[in-house]
Amino acid sequence: MGKTEELYYTSAYISEFDAQVLSCHETKDGKYAVVLDRTAFFPEQGGQSSDTGTLTDEGGKEYKVTHVSIGDEMEHMVSEPIAPGSKVFGVIDWAHRFSNMQQHTGEHIFSGVVNSDFGYNNVGFHLSDNEVTMDYDGVLTKEDIARIEDKVNAAIWENIEVIAEFPDSSKLAEIDYRSKKELEGDVRIVTIPGYDVCACCAPHVARTGEIGFLKVVSLQNYKGGVRVSILCGKRALEYLRNEHEILGSLSGMLTTSADKVLSSVEKAFEENKSLKAELTGAREELMEYELSSIDKDKKDVILIKNQDVDGNLMRKTVNALTARHSGVCGFFAKAGENSCKYIIASGADKKDLKKLQELMKEKFAAKGGGSSAMIQGSISGALVDADAVYDLISTL
Repeated sequence: MGKTEELYYTSAYISEFDAQVLSCHETKDGKYAVVLDRTAFFPEQGGQSSDTGTLTDEGGKEYKVTHVSIGDEMEHMVSEPIAPGSKVFGVIDWAHRFSNMQQHTGEHIFSGVVNSDFGYNNVGFHLSDNEVTMDYDGVLTKEDIARIEDKVNAAIWENIEVIAEFPDSSKLAEIDYRSKKELEGDVRIVTIPGYDVCACCAPHVARTGEIGFLKVVSLQNYKGGVRVSILCGKRALEYLRNEHEILGSLSGMLTTSADKVLSSVEKAFEENKSLKAELTGAREELMEYELSSIDKDKKDVILIKNQDVDGNLMRKTVNALTARHSGVCGFFAKAGENSCKYIIASGADKKDLKKLQELMKEKFAAKGGGSSAMIQGSISGALVDADAVYDLISTL
């Protein structure tokens, strides 16, 4: 079995090729792993997802390549077997490949600038069909990110040549390049003059201008450093188009111009906060009125509400009840379509509510916890019946 010739090292722009099937075997998940004598499909490696596409045999039958992996051999995953010795015509999904080339080359420039300007290393990289993330071993602020983003896009618009090569050992020894790990054997070096020199096995664009532009879409603290998410080219355009549509919709909903959306949202939040405070106050007054109507000599008091009630109000109500009544006081309220929540406390009698919690688990399959003085939790199903709760309390 011979080694597969990797055509993407000849040129990242080879998207069609002829090949011969060297072997084919069924995998554990019922798919078939096809090994070719040559391929333009880049396998999953270095944090980047693999190419996808098709293989077509001499009879015109097409096989979809859903994934390509590399180990002892490079294996192209298809759903049906292809006979060894068969000649096939391969076509990679060029839109997917080119997008990956844009993202990966953009990442190189970004990481190169981070390394040269801040001294931080790229210690993690992931390029999938949905996201591009880089982890750095130092902290970057939003202001830092904005400056890096400007510098990276300036490099893109300079349309610099991207050089990918396998230097011989003597030349390699003289090159100061970035790498996440110690490398042996042939090392492929990708150079973007003035911005980055890095060991990398993936396909890249020929000139930085093909990246289009780079946009940072998120920044978060991660393991003592930061995780940065970027998008390049068409992916970045689609992201900004979606953001623009969202902004336009918000602008319409708030009947204001796009540049005033933020201030309008802040104003709406403040108004909502004020209304919530007023509503909470009104509910507390109403609850106080309800509590005042309960006979003060009543020992155990259980309130049942067939509506969702704020947890803070439930706790305040239970505390107020235990201050007025000597027995066990509780509050049950609806919590969704088919469940309820509860808070129960013991008054001056100081009954052990841990025992009540166990009884409720047996009777209602309740889930919760607490102390001997107060318990809380939830119950799946219909809202409990007050008489059933009183029956359990009577056994304490």
